[in-house]
Amino acid sequence: MSEFSILEMEQGNNGLGKIEIAPEVIEVIAGIAASEVEGVAGMRGNFATGVVERLGKKNHGKGVKVELTETGIKVDVYCLMKFGVSIPTVAGKIQDNIRQALLNMTALDAEEVNIHVVGIQFETQKIEPEIDSEV
Repeated sequence: MSEFSILEMEQGNNGLGKIEIAPEVIEVIAGIAASEVEGVAGMRGNFATGVVERLGKKNHGKGVKVELTETGIKVDVYCLMKFGVSIPTVAGKIQDNIRQALLNMTALDAEEVNIHVVGIQFETQKIEPEIDSEV
């Protein structure tokens, strides 16, 4: 399989020129769509994305890998789920949301949307200091 660096849109020729979409754009769309789903605690990134986010720049493509092949678009999403949610249900919602977002924004249909659950986020309880009340 050969990998492409830019995706050319072939829909409609209006004579004004061609439309090209970079894979990074698809990563951002998929990342935002995945983060919107209830039950997703976060997306997995690497050390570099963690440093960049600490400096104030949000990386919306974090945790998403897009592969453009001759047969279509393959999207891999690496995410953390909240504790207590149904993983298959949330993963299905992520797939649906990403497919719909890509279709609405780019008129492209993804061949595969693979969800990789890489962790579970537990809710941290706030420990309130005990107050001794002496009367």
